[in-house]
Amino acid sequence: MGIKQPTLGIAAAALMIAIALGFISLFSFPTFAGWVTYFLICCIPMQIVIAVTWGCKQPQFAGTRSQPVKGLLLFLMALAAGVVVGAIHFVTVGGSISPPPPMAAMCLIVSVIVTFWGAIMWGGWPFTAMIKNPVGAGLALLVACYIVNYVLFRIFFNYGFMQGAPVYVPALDPHGMFNAWNALVFYLTAIGVMFLMLNFDLWPLTKSPSLMKQPVLGLVWTAIILVVGGIAFYIGVSVLGMDAVAFMVKVPIPFIFGTIIVLNMLQASLFGKLAQPLKGVLNAIASAVIGIALALLYSALAPTVTGAVKPGPPGYDYEIWLASALLGVTFPFLIYYAEFFQMWPLQRVEQTRSAAAD
Repeated sequence: MGIKQPTLGIAAAALMIAIALGFISLFSFPTFAGWVTYFLICCIPMQIVIAVTWGCKQPQFAGTRSQPVKGLLLFLMALAAGVVVGAIHFVTVGGSISPPPPMAAMCLIVSVIVTFWGAIMWGGWPFTAMIKNPVGAGLALLVACYIVNYVLFRIFFNYGFMQGAPVYVPALDPHGMFNAWNALVFYLTAIGVMFLMLNFDLWPLTKSPSLMKQPVLGLVWTAIILVVGGIAFYIGVSVLGMDAVAFMVKVPIPFIFGTIIVLNMLQASLFGKLAQPLKGVLNAIASAVIGIALALLYSALAPTVTGAVKPGPPGYDYEIWLASALLGVTFPFLIYYAEFFQMWPLQRVEQTRSAAAD
C-alpha cells in the first residue's frame, strides 16, 4: 500500500489508539492500574534499547527478518524482558505484595525515564564505546539503567505522606528526600524537556560539533533538562499552585505523548521541509496541541472505557488512569507498531538482510 506521510502516521496512530482503548476496556480499574500497567511498563526499557540503541536491527536473528516476523520477534523479546524485570521488582522493591504497591509501580515508571536518559541523551555511552558487540552493549546499558534507577529511587522517593493508607508498607518506603509524587512529576517534567529538544533536533547544540560528542552531550543535555524541567515544575506547582499530580497529566504527559505522535508516528513530516529553529517551534506547538487534544479525548472516553474514576487526592484514580492509558499502554503500542513493525502492513517495507548488520 502506498500511503505516505502524514496520512500514514495519522492512520497508524488512530489504529493503535483504537486497539489500546479496546485493550484497556477489558479490565476493571484496579486490575488495569495494577498488574496490567505494571507489566506493560516493565517491557518499555527493553523496548527503548531495541528501538534506540539497536535501531531494531539487533539481535540479528530478528533484525534480518522481513515483516511481520521481525516485529513479532522483537515484540516477544520486549515481553520476555518484561517478565524478568517484573519478577525482580515484585520481589525486591514490591516486597512480593500483590497487587504491586505504589513503591514498585513508581520505581518502574522512573526506570523508563532513566532508560530514555541513558539510551537517547547519552547515546548508550559508555557501553556503546566500550563494548563492540551491539547486543552486549545494549544489555549492559539496560542493566546499568536499572541499577542507577534503583539508587536514585532510594535517594529521592519518600512515601511518608501515605502513612495510614492501606497501600502504605513502611518496610518498602525508601524514606528518601522528597514526596514521592513530587519526585515522579519532576522526573516526567524533566524528560518532557528532552522531548522538547528532540523537536528541535537538538538545535542549537548542533551548532557546536564539540557539544555533540559523548560524554559532553550527555552532561550538557542532562543539565538543560534538569534546569528547564525544574523551572517548569516550580512555575506549575509552586507559582501557579497546581496539584503536582494534576500538573503531571495536564502538562508533561500530554506533551510527551504528542511528541511521540509528531516524531515517531508522523515521522516529523509535518514541518520536515523547514529549517531549525522554526521547525522545532512548530513541531513543539503541534506536539502540545495534539497531546492535549488526545488527553482530552481519553478523559472523555474514560467513563465508557473503564467506568467512573475519581480525580484528585488521596487516590488520584483519574490521574493514574489517564497517565497509564497514555504512557503505560498507548505509548508502547505506538512504538511497537511504528518501530518494531515499521507500520506494516499500512507501509510496505523493503528489507534487506544486510541492513541488520549495519
